[in-house]
This record gives sequence, structure tokens and C-alpha cells, in this order.
Amino acid sequence: MRGRRLRVIGAAEFVDIPAWGVRGLAAKVDTGARTSALHVENVQELGRGRVRFDVRLHRRLPERRISVEAVIRRRGRVRSSFGQIEPRLFVTVVLHIGPVRKRVELGLVDRKHMLYRMLLGRSALTASFLVDPGKRFLLTREVPSSASRAVSAPSRSLRPGSA
Repeated sequence: MRGRRLRVIGAAEFVDIPAWGVRGLAAKVDTGARTSALHVENVQELGRGRVRFDVRLHRRLPERRISVEAVIRRRGRVRSSFGQIEPRLFVTVVLHIGPVRKRVELGLVDRKHMLYRMLLGRSALTASFLVDPGKRFLLTREVPSSASRAVSAPSRSLRPGSA
């Protein structure tokens, strides 16, 4: 990895998904997971390789959500943290983690019982980050205020091809 500086991140970081209007979403960094996952609700396949789903922006405020339409990148089977094999839809999006912008494949999954709405797996971390498991929020030190953490708009739909 000559000429490329790896950034040190903590076991959790705040991420932004600008194309979807999501800011300051807390994500767990998990080097044991290959793929990344995002908690979504109300998943509907629309046909022609597209999917619509709701991204819940706050654990305790169910009304804080946005509706997103995206292209299905692939379908796969993933072993959950409980050891069960589950079918999963994957979409691709550009994430901002501190100053780093990365195109990441996200599995759409139910994480409602998990502390973090998003999980960043190895494929999202490779070639950009080193993880210090004893720290948190190293690239995003300032915790966003609850008002600025996420868009509070009730619904946001994207044009085809914009995800």
C-alpha cells in the first residue's frame, strides 16, 4: 500500500449517506463481518431491479425515517450474527466516514434489536482504514446534536439511477 495513508477509526463511527439525506448515523465497525448492513423497514421490490425501503433515522423515534428507492446491486445469502443463513438484497451507495468517501455495498436487513442501525464490514474498510477497537468516533469526534444527526423529512424518494 505504498503512497496510501490509512486512517485510524474506532469501533464505532458516524457516517453520512448524502444521496439519501442521511447524516450522522452511528455505525458499528465490525472486522468480523465481510459485508456492511443497514437497518431498513418496509422493503418492497418494485420490479425492473429496484427496491423501496424506509431508513429509520433514530432508534427511539420511529417517525424519524426516510423512504429511499434504489437499484438492487445483487442478491445474496448471509450468515446473521445469530448463525442463521438469510437471503439479503444489496444496494450500493457512497458513504462519508469523516473525510473519507467510499462506495459501499449495503445489505438491507432488520437490525431493530441491535444497538447500531448500521454495520460496517471488512469490504467497506479495506484499503482505507485501520481499526482501534478500544476507541470510538475517532474520525467523527464531535457527536452531532440530535437536530442535525439526520434529516427529519418524513419521506425522500430518489430518481432512478441516482442511488
